[in-house]
Amino acid sequence: MNISLESILVLIPLEIRKDKKHFIVEDLGSGEFYEMPEVCIDAIHLIDDGVSLVEIERRLKEKFPDEEVDLIDFANQLLELELVAEVDGIKVEIREKQQDLLGFLGISPKMGKFFFNKATMMLYAVLFVINILLFILKPALFPHFKDIFVFDLMVFNIPAWMVLSAVLVMIHEFGHILAMRSFNLPTRLEIGHRLILVVLETDMAQAWKLPSKDRNILYLAGLCFDSAILFLALAGQLIFSEGSGLFLSFMKLAALDTLIRMVYQFCIYMKTDLYYVFENVSGAYNLMENANQAIRNKFSFLKADNQSEVVFAGEQRTVFTYTIFYFIGVGLTILLFFGYYIPQLVFAMARLNHCFGYGPSNHHFWDAALSSLQLLIGVLLLLYSWRKKYTKRQM
Repeated sequence: MNISLESILVLIPLEIRKDKKHFIVEDLGSGEFYEMPEVCIDAIHLIDDGVSLVEIERRLKEKFPDEEVDLIDFANQLLELELVAEVDGIKVEIREKQQDLLGFLGISPKMGKFFFNKATMMLYAVLFVINILLFILKPALFPHFKDIFVFDLMVFNIPAWMVLSAVLVMIHEFGHILAMRSFNLPTRLEIGHRLILVVLETDMAQAWKLPSKDRNILYLAGLCFDSAILFLALAGQLIFSEGSGLFLSFMKLAALDTLIRMVYQFCIYMKTDLYYVFENVSGAYNLMENANQAIRNKFSFLKADNQSEVVFAGEQRTVFTYTIFYFIGVGLTILLFFGYYIPQLVFAMARLNHCFGYGPSNHHFWDAALSSLQLLIGVLLLLYSWRKKYTKRQM
């Protein structure tokens, strides 16, 4: 559809909210959100008033003399986003939009408020600090890579870790869900992928309906519950130090699993919960994409021929700071691999090799065989998830 400066547009229903630096525009039909600067918002208001593009461009150039104002280009962008209903009285064909089905409406906002309010947020912060102090004062509590091996028989260790980890991940995600419901927002659980891990993720797109300061509560909710779980796991080891060996083993496994998940939150190059906190506090959205391009531009062997130097108006310092944390996150990931994952794999392979030496007449042999099958299934599932993710990117 041709658009000229004489054109008059009619937009679909939109809701506009002021954010830290710019504005958030919500497509009320699809539930999608877009970040736009003030000049675009003024243009949208004038379009809603029935002003022609040529007059809008004239007014905006007077009000924003330092901005590059091109109403034809802006109108075409609105068309691509399917935010235009009519052009010069002619209806625009817009594909039918269906909002994602969100749920958990059965959870009362009061229940969410019970877990997430000013007092509880302070409590979670205190627990986080206490956990750090416990590790400093009681170094023996710091998880060891062997804590994953709860049982002598290897075949029981992987299912035990998977079940416990699944429960703890659900608790983490339930923190996000309760935080969403505390603001009476719907949500849903999705399956995501993070390096070698298949993870659950809570859909928090509706968080854009909230002011910036409230969004941080949603992003930090999982880490808050993790802090409480880690505290209980460490306290359990201290209080029941003379208790059942199996109970203490599961407390250590819970501490190990939770600590690794919490450390991963600081690996913000993977768009973890703390990445969204960083993005939200800075007000610089699409930060990862901008920083990735900035990093490529600094290294000639990563820079594509069609890429130019990235210029972020007023955000250069933010991108630079994020880049520092980006590499810190990469370093933390390497530490996790060499501190936990690789030693666990080496230890497991050594035990399996030793058990295979007993021969088929011994139960240790079959323990090793079944454990190897478990590992193989895990690797195949991981490869499948990687392949699925890569195929989705190519589409």
